[in-house]
Amino acid sequence: MTKTIGNRDWRWRALLWHFLMWTTVDAQTRYSIPEELKQGSVVGNLAKDLSLGLSEIFERKLRVASEAGKQYFSVDAGKGELLVSDRIDREALCGQSASCVLPLQVVVENPLQLHRIEVEIRDINDNVPRFQTQEINLKIPESVAVGTRFPLESAEDPDVGRNSLKTYTLMKNDFFSLKFKEAKNGKTVPELMLEKSLDREKMSTHQLLLTGIDGGNPIKSGTCKIIIDVLDINDNVPIFNEKEYSVCLKENSTKGTIVVTVKAADADEGVNSEIKYSFGSRTPETVLSTFEINEQTGKIVLKGELDYEAFASYLIDIIAKDKGVPEMEGHCQLQLDIEDVNDNAPEIVLTSKPSPLREDASRGTV
Repeated sequence: MTKTIGNRDWRWRALLWHFLMWTTVDAQTRYSIPEELKQGSVVGNLAKDLSLGLSEIFERKLRVASEAGKQYFSVDAGKGELLVSDRIDREALCGQSASCVLPLQVVVENPLQLHRIEVEIRDINDNVPRFQTQEINLKIPESVAVGTRFPLESAEDPDVGRNSLKTYTLMKNDFFSLKFKEAKNGKTVPELMLEKSLDREKMSTHQLLLTGIDGGNPIKSGTCKIIIDVLDINDNVPIFNEKEYSVCLKENSTKGTIVVTVKAADADEGVNSEIKYSFGSRTPETVLSTFEINEQTGKIVLKGELDYEAFASYLIDIIAKDKGVPEMEGHCQLQLDIEDVNDNAPEIVLTSKPSPLREDASRGTV
């Protein structure tokens, strides 16, 4: 299975190189720069930090070999400086990992020496919290009890640390307040709670604004519109046996594997109690292409391939909707954790070409 090169792969390669060539690697040098620096920006003075003369840079063919698969840096042969040669997007390189470090090998020849350096890429607040959809539509019967909660869509912010998503706010209104729920994956899920009884005859539609706010300086935010249609009749909501299902599945599970069967019941009678199951309306394509749910039985089956390195867990919203008029629906969540299997072979990377060895070469010659 092909994998995208990530921090774990770089760290592994760095350890392999260190093991194979420790006799030629000098003390490690580390630089720290923010992402999105302009092309040509100076990272550090390699000549000074590696104790090399400016003449040695050209004569000994100093160059930088990246372990990331793409060359983000170059060397100014005239000044001995390490420069940014391409756009560096921290989120594209490291996702939402707390640490983002690019390991590099500085190679000089005649004689051959390898110097290991690392460039830490610091996050900047260059992303706005975004909701998957710009409008959330809810249908709520007027008979719903005060205190009932309705799950809302979470915003996503690729930034990390203080620049990541921090909280939500809800437009001031008389009927609803904003509450929060801690999901098993560590994310905070906003919920809408009814504070005052609804009356469809007085107000059939409510429009609210949900705002996601990050912790950057300056603060960035994204918004999502909430439209609530107030309904009457069919006064029982399907209720799941469990509010949260938790399942573990091995990465090498085959297509057709049954993940779990969810079950809900409706206290109504006739068509108002007949239930059909589905994934939530805002379920991402990564879930829809990997799993399917039987709308009659609630059985969830694996239909695609799992990749622990790409997605270590899934948090899936599931809906049980009855066939009444109007339809009513209940919600639950499936926390699906993927167990890693040993499906990645180590990869050896050569940073220099082999050269002929004289028979009178002294000990320690590389």
